[in-house]
Amino acid sequence: MSQGKASKGGAAAKGKKSSKPGSEEKREDVLQAVLIADSFQTRFHPFSLEKPRCLLPLANTPLIEYSLEFLAMNGVQEVFIYCGNHHDQIERYVHDSRWSPTSRSCPFSSLEFIRVADARSIGDFLRDLDKRNIIGGDFVLVHGDLIANISLEEALAAHRARREANRDSCMTMVLREAGEDEHNTKTKGITPAFIIDPNAKRCLHYEEIHPLQTDHYVTLDPSILENREAEARTDLIDAEIDICTPDVLALWSESFDYELPRANFLHGVLKDWELNGKMIHTEIVSEGYSARVRNLQMYDAISRDVLNGWTFPFAPECNLLPGQTYHLYANNVYREDDVEIEDGSEVLDSVFGKDTHIGPGSTIRNSIVGRNCKIGSNVRITDSFIWDDATINDGAVVEHAIIAERAVVGREAVVHEGSLVSFGIQLGERMDVKSATMLSLLSPRGQIVSSQPEFVGPEGKGALFQDPEDDDADPDDPSNLQKSLIYSIEDLDLSDSSVSTLADDDYLSDEELGPVSPSTSRPTSRSRLSSFASDDSGAPNFSSFHSDAVHGLLDVLRGISGNFESEKLEFTSLRLANNASDAAMRKAVATAFVRRAVELMNAENGALEPSKAAKQVLTSREGATDFVSDVGVGDHSVQEQVEFALSVQKACASSAKIVDVAKAGNLLAAMLQQMYDLDILEEEGILGWWEDDRGKEDGLMLGVRDKCQALVEWLENADEESDDEDDDDE
Repeated sequence: MSQGKASKGGAAAKGKKSSKPGSEEKREDVLQAVLIADSFQTRFHPFSLEKPRCLLPLANTPLIEYSLEFLAMNGVQEVFIYCGNHHDQIERYVHDSRWSPTSRSCPFSSLEFIRVADARSIGDFLRDLDKRNIIGGDFVLVHGDLIANISLEEALAAHRARREANRDSCMTMVLREAGEDEHNTKTKGITPAFIIDPNAKRCLHYEEIHPLQTDHYVTLDPSILENREAEARTDLIDAEIDICTPDVLALWSESFDYELPRANFLHGVLKDWELNGKMIHTEIVSEGYSARVRNLQMYDAISRDVLNGWTFPFAPECNLLPGQTYHLYANNVYREDDVEIEDGSEVLDSVFGKDTHIGPGSTIRNSIVGRNCKIGSNVRITDSFIWDDATINDGAVVEHAIIAERAVVGREAVVHEGSLVSFGIQLGERMDVKSATMLSLLSPRGQIVSSQPEFVGPEGKGALFQDPEDDDADPDDPSNLQKSLIYSIEDLDLSDSSVSTLADDDYLSDEELGPVSPSTSRPTSRSRLSSFASDDSGAPNFSSFHSDAVHGLLDVLRGISGNFESEKLEFTSLRLANNASDAAMRKAVATAFVRRAVELMNAENGALEPSKAAKQVLTSREGATDFVSDVGVGDHSVQEQVEFALSVQKACASSAKIVDVAKAGNLLAAMLQQMYDLDILEEEGILGWWEDDRGKEDGLMLGVRDKCQALVEWLENADEESDDEDDDDE
């Protein structure tokens, strides 16, 4: 689309006011957004050679749909989309969708595409935007791979208030609080370190740490900590949602070497704050979902979150696209209309698009299958992504891999974990695709390649994909850790001997450092920078542990396999293998038991009342009660009981995205009642949970908590009666 509206801008380049009097006030209420639809990266090769990242399917919905939905839900009125590679595909997709400016259903007053022929980085895009003079005031800057359901209302209000108080307040970053091992959407390999003044909510310093560097600490200019309090935060998820003034664009224009929004722009502006005088603030939210599909590992993790309801209302059953018909069935399976699953097949924790056929005897677990896919008989697919129009023939096995559109996997072929099978690839019969293999019809330059029978079979089609730039890559470049589907540092020679933290005595004295106060909820984890000995070098994989642990427990609870005695050994081994924390263990146990209870409340499993479902899930399988008591609660201190009760509450709150809030709340009350009757939780533990502020957060957490009022009052009255009896005895 042409830039015919470019002359309507209010604030001119470099933050100057428009020459037309009153134009800034006239556009004050118009919220604009800039969506960057090209990352200038190769992390999604070979797929992004044929289709831009923002159009790749996540849970069978193009990524850009989630980004535009986020902008629409937050009241954005004008959208500018910067396209780079494959701009024709992006423009055609948007014009054919409900987001088209000509569509009556489009929520935006205007949507325009901007092309920059010679752009080589995001910085080039934003410097071009500064020249165009089309930004009239505050604007939201996001990327086309954003998945977020958070509200920007409070962040926008806070940003505007700061801007009115001080015109040098130019940007607010919206960050999601994650805690330790609470979210699997933290970027692996690179740990963003924010130094923040918690009182002013001002970001003082930004740096990125990774396990390949020699020294694992942040270097600070002591002057930035003079006369102010500071927190070192490495527990934040940064989806790069920025609320900006036009001054931000001027700062980009002043430094032509800025290419990346965080590593270059943010780090540089904060480092030179005495020269530029600009302040950047943060708005840290503790509810909602926010993440970017930055690489294949995040694609994997966020897909699991969509499947498990964490991104609601951006979930399959909400049917974001016109024509989608997803419904939730038993065993956490989402299916569109006209999906055929033949007898003898087992499907669990998966998504299936319209017109897909699954032959007899096949097993599909924890996978997302697109539309019009043909899955043969006796096929096994686990932890994988099968895109539209793919064919998986009889007896084939696909393990934690991506099979792109129109690809064919031959009879009894095996695609091992981490493999990427790109568009139109055809694998011959009994082919064995080794782990982390990439197959494509195109070369890194986009040219059609000759087939290589040694990789696809004598009748196959495709070749091994190898990017020559990988051979020349710096071995210490952290981006190397983010190019594969499965994160691994097993082949790296890492040592934690040089790991340091901000508060190390041998780095800065207390006087030089200034006051660094911990956050109230997690004093030890936030008072210092988390070292890679615990965050990355030890390779804890919360996503892998949580998924495997929950699925293992569900198999036992459903009576599919094993018993709780053997599961306890498996669970312990899994924890050691992933270096999982106590919090991760509690979450996995709570999630599995609550999810099974929700299944029992489903009509297809007898539609049990919450009280009966809670009792059955905790008592019907031998050893279940002891497992929850020993593994979920642990040493039975009051604090451990409070933590487990909070985990159960969070799991029930999450289930409120599947059943209504009242039922989820009744289930929480029933679970707590049953655990009290079974001596898993004691009176002090439940009452301690009730008083804990973390359980009183607005939203679903508070909604399910309210249903426990009667149980808590009963426990309190019983406690008072017990005290009265003790007084009478005296």
